[in-house]
Amino acid sequence: MDRRLLMTTAALAASSAIPSAFGQDSGATRSVADRFAAALSAHDIAAFAALFAEDYVNHQMSAAAPRSPPGEPSKRLTVDFFAARLAGIPDLQVVVEAALAAPFGVAASFVYTGTHSGPLMGVAPTGRHLRFTSCDIFRVSGGRIVEHWGMGDIAGVLAQIRS
Repeated sequence: MDRRLLMTTAALAASSAIPSAFGQDSGATRSVADRFAAALSAHDIAAFAALFAEDYVNHQMSAAAPRSPPGEPSKRLTVDFFAARLAGIPDLQVVVEAALAAPFGVAASFVYTGTHSGPLMGVAPTGRHLRFTSCDIFRVSGGRIVEHWGMGDIAGVLAQIRS
């Protein structure tokens, strides 16, 4: 099964099981995914950082995005990771391919495109056009991302820049 379809189905099932009395309306929560994509596309790292609560927790762990060391805020590591992505892909554009919002958060599939014009994940610029995706679940409170679970196509990125 396609991972995006699986995430969408799970998010839809979860959102129908949770009553809307839990706080924010789903439209406001959905806007977090749109603002995430817009901040990265605008290369506005300050606006991007403002999306995350100070006590934000990133549950995603991969070789490209390791878990924060004890005492190190997840927010800083996440912002630094995306700042490095912007440096490696200076014309990066991000769009929301699909999203489902619930009062407590949003699940979204993002598509990233751009040219590998700077160092990226230890690889010198290749000038290659990149296209990759991520599927992310954000728990939102007060209009800010407080927790994240996700999967990014890091292997696909590396295959594109190393081939």
